[in-house]
Amino acid sequence: MRNKQNPFKVVNRLGMKLTILSAIIILASEILSFTATIVIGFVYGGTNNTIQVVGSIIASFLIGSLLAFVIGNTVLKPLSELVKATRRVIGGDFNITLEIGWTERHTIKELRELISGFNEMTEELRNTEMFRNDFISNFSHEFKTPLVSIRGFARQLYEGGLTPEQQKEFSKIILDETEYLSVLSQNTLLMTNLENRDIVTEKTEFSLDEQLRDCMIRLEPQWTEKNLEIDMDLDEIKYYQNEPMLAHVWNNLFDNAVKFTPAGGFIHVTCKRRDGLIVVTVEDSGCGISSEALPYIFDKFYQADYSHATKGNGLGLSLVKKITELCGGDIAVTSEQGKGTIFTVELRDNR
Repeated sequence: MRNKQNPFKVVNRLGMKLTILSAIIILASEILSFTATIVIGFVYGGTNNTIQVVGSIIASFLIGSLLAFVIGNTVLKPLSELVKATRRVIGGDFNITLEIGWTERHTIKELRELISGFNEMTEELRNTEMFRNDFISNFSHEFKTPLVSIRGFARQLYEGGLTPEQQKEFSKIILDETEYLSVLSQNTLLMTNLENRDIVTEKTEFSLDEQLRDCMIRLEPQWTEKNLEIDMDLDEIKYYQNEPMLAHVWNNLFDNAVKFTPAGGFIHVTCKRRDGLIVVTVEDSGCGISSEALPYIFDKFYQADYSHATKGNGLGLSLVKKITELCGGDIAVTSEQGKGTIFTVELRDNR
């Protein structure tokens, strides 16, 4: 059975307030007009009805106009300013903020909320525009640098006159740069995809501890070459989640640990159930992260290694954080420069 609609709900609250204001104007005009009529009648001895009527009309007009002017400036002027500001936003100008004056603050609540909402919208649009510009700038820089390198070494190979060792070296550089561009493109597409998602689909049950082992084994050539000590203390845990997506988290964390840990160092990985959570820690004895860089390591395209001596695209940890949050978890990091880094990933235990 359909519920009957409350007839008063179809009446807009702002419309009701404007109606009340109009009624106040009319009532005030009539009262003052009646007063003016009495005064005019008293002055002329109460005998000339024509003068009384004309005086009443003039008084009503003047008083009504005055009150309408005051109300119009207190109510309609802010709305007019809002319309002008909206047109500027449509034209692409997001650097605009409307002031909330005494009138908006003390008369009509909806008008104050409307202006406040408009200011929040323009601030969000400014932030989005800044992010878009930064993203394009950073992506262009990250894409341009390897392309310049590839073009330069390819030209030297094309022109010839190189020794076999130089040819091999330049070919290796070109191969590494193309691999870097491939990873950058994949990560950018993945980040774009994740930014437009609020839920995780394609979930399956899998062994989380086996996934962690597989991700570490994938990097065996790298950590074997650096003679790193790998220690993994993992509980047997069945987990229900998007397995390929979660693998990106471990691949990035393990890859960073191997990359930034000097030869002869160690990497320690744990996976434990704790207080309704699954807690995964990745600890290394690497170079660590400076206190200045630590707050920004999850930002897109941010790289603490300004010299770019270690190849990276600044998207790995951004992806880690986004995926962890989509999975209903959280990630934290503690680090001390020269002593190592610990990443802690907390996931909801959905057994």
